[in-house]
Amino acid sequence: MKPHRRVFLAFSIVLGMALLLGAGGGLGSAVAADEPETFPCVAEAGLEKDIAPEASLEEFACFLKTWKGAETLHFKVRLKNVSDQPQRFRVNIFLGNGKGVGGLIPRKTKGGLVEPGASAEFAYPVKGMTDKPCSVFLRIMTMNP
Repeated sequence: MKPHRRVFLAFSIVLGMALLLGAGGGLGSAVAADEPETFPCVAEAGLEKDIAPEASLEEFACFLKTWKGAETLHFKVRLKNVSDQPQRFRVNIFLGNGKGVGGLIPRKTKGGLVEPGASAEFAYPVKGMTDKPCSVFLRIMTMNP
């Protein structure tokens, strides 16, 4: 390879890396700005929990976000697998007004289960709710394969 082509190639690689890193930094800050602000879902006295021994509740918070065209209350649940085996968890959230939401973490098993020591999260929207509930019953169970 000719010397001037080496210089051009090296310059192109350095310039490409700088542009790539610069674009990634800008994207990261834009994503963080779009993240909704969370708040406590309910007073501690209004929260009842039934959590499987294989799970540790790392975060239980609420936020408002547009869902299906309307501002909707969402429950953010982050769990940690504290067992020594991969797990899948069932989350049920029952509200004092009779509504309930829930699902599985991980939602699909194609990517695998929650590994020991790892955390996973999901946000559950509650259709028709825009305010905090008066009471919440949170149940987290393991799913046996």
